[in-house]
Amino acid sequence: MPNYTPEQLHWKAVARKIADEVVRPLAKKYDDLQQYPWEIKEAMAKAGLMSVWLPKEYGGAGAGVGSLCVVVEELSRACGGVGVAYAVNALGSFPILLGGTEEQKKKWLPLIAKGEKLIAFGLSEKFAGSDAGSMRTWAKQDGDQWVINGEKKWCTNGGSADLFSVFCVTDPESKAKRISALLVEKGTPGFTLGKYEDKMGIRAVPVNELHFQNCRVPNANLLGGKPGHGFKHAMHTLDYARPGVAAQAVGLAQGALELSTLYAQRRQQFGVQISAHQSIGFMLAQMATKIEASRLLVTEAARLVDAKAENITKLAAMCKYFATETAMEVTTNAVQIFGGYGYMKDYPIEKYMRDAKITQIYEGTNQVQQMVIVRNVIKESLEWDYLAKWIPTETMTGGLEPAPVDATKK
Repeated sequence: MPNYTPEQLHWKAVARKIADEVVRPLAKKYDDLQQYPWEIKEAMAKAGLMSVWLPKEYGGAGAGVGSLCVVVEELSRACGGVGVAYAVNALGSFPILLGGTEEQKKKWLPLIAKGEKLIAFGLSEKFAGSDAGSMRTWAKQDGDQWVINGEKKWCTNGGSADLFSVFCVTDPESKAKRISALLVEKGTPGFTLGKYEDKMGIRAVPVNELHFQNCRVPNANLLGGKPGHGFKHAMHTLDYARPGVAAQAVGLAQGALELSTLYAQRRQQFGVQISAHQSIGFMLAQMATKIEASRLLVTEAARLVDAKAENITKLAAMCKYFATETAMEVTTNAVQIFGGYGYMKDYPIEKYMRDAKITQIYEGTNQVQQMVIVRNVIKESLEWDYLAKWIPTETMTGGLEPAPVDATKK
């Protein structure tokens, strides 16, 4: 286990109690119904969990992203759908926290901290998933209002949220300042929920399309008070939020490991517990090792976020990539350990596998995470140029003169 702070251990204990006493008994019910678990949300709010990541000056607990990740892991250990239903409120509120005006923070964040308002994040579109910069939803200023037209896809928490951080094109001629973010309240004329997605996993949290037709919001809802900073806000938000997705993956993997280990000690084949067979025992060992490595990556990434480190992008991408790959591997192996029973809905393990898959996709696919990682590694390699003398020139250039290093790109 990582060296958690006393504050993180406190929230870990609170979250585990909610997970074991409230979430676990209801997980199958809400997975089957594909409905938002309002009674679980109320229990989390009553326990103070909805305030964990928000600063104290806005009604939060001030415990930071590190404690957020600990809570997400514990909830996801019992139900991945509930884990993301909780974590998406951080995702939706980070744009306000990171880029909002003081007035916007004071207006909205205390309501989110109390659990009185749920928030969602509207970035992806049908033709702009990984390539968020290609979004088509647009907003135009008209007097003291902004008029939004277009649609968003795969909005997690869409059907239950009261407030939406919506990213729109406000200056189509610009490259650097093309996109802005606007806060849109549920019930605003011209804003409607579209298709309710029928999902493979995380079925307890609604995922919807968002439709905007001449939807008018006041200038006061322009995030940060100035247009053109939306893309920066979105990327900064994802850096802060990706450790939370990774924590969801760790929780799913941990929950699957616990059930698999218990089953492997009780299930007998060939006269012995199946955990005594090396083929199963080694699977459990590999699962446990990768989970712990993932947890440590998440903890370090969250620590850097809370320390407001300058460059968290690479480690945020690394923890998201590694932990979610681990979750998919672990939950798949867990189903294998359960054998035929693992494939049946009578047992809880198949749900872990279904819930795990989306963690490799949302908040940046794992292919995109690898692109982010290698881009940062190559950038860092400028620091290693002194090592080039140990590599024969012809192996690098095929006999040609080596390309000069452009230090300005550092």
